[in-house]
Amino acid sequence: MYIAVAGNIGAGKSTLVKLLSKAYALQPVYEAVDENPYLEDFYQDMPSYAFKSQIFFLAKRLEQHLGQVNNGDRLIQDRTIYEDAAIFAQNLFDEGLMDERDFASYKRMYEAIRLALRPPDLLIYVQASVETLKARIALRGRDYEQAIAETYLKRLNVLYERFIAGYDSSDVLIVSADQTDFIHNPADLPRLKNRLEQFGLVPPIL
Repeated sequence: MYIAVAGNIGAGKSTLVKLLSKAYALQPVYEAVDENPYLEDFYQDMPSYAFKSQIFFLAKRLEQHLGQVNNGDRLIQDRTIYEDAAIFAQNLFDEGLMDERDFASYKRMYEAIRLALRPPDLLIYVQASVETLKARIALRGRDYEQAIAETYLKRLNVLYERFIAGYDSSDVLIVSADQTDFIHNPADLPRLKNRLEQFGLVPPIL
């Protein structure tokens, strides 16, 4: 089974991937945030680094799929290639931070790559208000994220809701980050596991 976890910056995707990978013996595939050589510069100067940063994520996502996801058995992935295009690249274009030529080139490459990738069996969408996102971004303490504008997070949330409303590549399970805290509230994870089992996710037989 291949599960993908979607959600805005700071929603808690990586934490959820870590917990579920352990609970269900799933191979975790994490987003290569710290490997992106453009990301810190991107948050300081989005127009100059938007295309470069998005191309890095696209290439890394392809590398992960070909190396781990496409032929894997039990996997859980932190963020999808669909979000890269439908939310992050789309927002950069909408806001004039990526020009039409770069966006067209990005979309053409994305569409070609997407055809070669395995779609998830289940998409978990971690839905979070801007207030929750800001609080969790502050807690994890990445210096380059501290300057992310509230308006940027709001725009991404709007695009996430649009993306989820139109997503049809797999079943979708929506988890509210505003109402759950898998680290500090021990009862939240068992409740989520009960919901996941309705989609066929069970621990392996050892």
